[in-house]
Amino acid sequence: MITHNRQNLDEGIADVESLFKRIDSDVARTLEKPLTGGALTADEGERLFHSQGEELAALLKTADIVRHRTVGDAVSFVVTRNINFTNVCYMGCRFCNFHKRMEDPDAELLPFEEIARRAEEAWRRGATEVCIQGGLHPRIKGDHYRNILIAIKERVPEMHIHAFSPFEIWFGAKKQRCSPESFIRDLMEHGLGSMPGTAAEILDVEVRKKLTQDKLTADEWVRIIKAAHANGLPTTSTMMYGHVDEPRHWAQHMALLRSIQRETGGFTEFVPLGFIHYDSPIFRDGESRPGPTYDENIRVHAVARLMLHGWIDNVQVSWVKMGPELAREILSYGVNDLGGTLMNESISRASGAPHGQEITPAEMVRIIRAAGRDPVRRNTLYEVLERYDDHDPDDYDPLVGRNEIQAQAVDRVAGSRKGSGALAMEG
Repeated sequence: MITHNRQNLDEGIADVESLFKRIDSDVARTLEKPLTGGALTADEGERLFHSQGEELAALLKTADIVRHRTVGDAVSFVVTRNINFTNVCYMGCRFCNFHKRMEDPDAELLPFEEIARRAEEAWRRGATEVCIQGGLHPRIKGDHYRNILIAIKERVPEMHIHAFSPFEIWFGAKKQRCSPESFIRDLMEHGLGSMPGTAAEILDVEVRKKLTQDKLTADEWVRIIKAAHANGLPTTSTMMYGHVDEPRHWAQHMALLRSIQRETGGFTEFVPLGFIHYDSPIFRDGESRPGPTYDENIRVHAVARLMLHGWIDNVQVSWVKMGPELAREILSYGVNDLGGTLMNESISRASGAPHGQEITPAEMVRIIRAAGRDPVRRNTLYEVLERYDDHDPDDYDPLVGRNEIQAQAVDRVAGSRKGSGALAMEG
């Protein structure tokens, strides 16, 4: 058990109070609000996204104090496996390099038996969850999603199935010629345990028009999320940032998520997802930024902690997007969850992410301890399954050959940087 965090917190409070006296008084008052039970407005959140120097230091320290007061010093992770059952999609999302056309030699649509086999393999390696998502394959039938659930539950009945983004729900309901509400209820009856709140990107009309031509609207995303929550189906919430967006969009996006949570209480966590630009069409066409900067990454996680305080208390950092080293650092800026072990990861990797496909439980514990925090294994709904106060998890080799994947990704990154210049970094 970490024993020095109480002293660190006391020192942090003294430090932040000292910083408040030296920074802009309006910023200091904004940062004091979550410390005293107040809620930040979208305008106040936007202002914090521009923090620099001592204002940025005050933001990060405040986020860490609020994190400690809200959820303590544990950092959780879940043992899970991603199963992307098809990469065929015709929706034209310009930030995505995962999609293939049916005639593409790399196109795939996994058989139900193979999806179930991968789920069983994950269960045997300690997974309590499988995360199922895929492209919108034009030839699958509306009952395809239900049949995935049936195949997994027949093979591994105790596995929690975290599956199908709001976009997939929208697509499946269209195929079945039913409402999203009834489609969700049918999936729940066949084993759906929770839903990823992906496909949100930025919930702003103008930004979404630039990112995709055919994707569901922000209003449709909100309707489907609320339908899930109304039926007792918990979901995550996400935001993809660092492309054609601006800080005002981030603040408005977080404020909208907070308003949904006030109404439904159905979000389990918030996951900021930095845009992976290297092989993305919108970046190759010269129409987006090369992903978020370092300062933007740390600000987004810290502001999320403050804006969502009291409503969405679990803030996750994505090691797939950030990399393990930066993810460990961001644990000090308001974050309390390190995400999943994954075992497979196809979507970020298709856009050039260089960070591999799996972090084993033993590696998760080492990263968390290196950040001075207490490692905890959780389930999908943030119930604690195991604490590692006096022992380590059993270690094992990654499921997929890590060195080969990382080498390929590094080659893609190097090629992208030759064409676009080094990544912009602030600070």
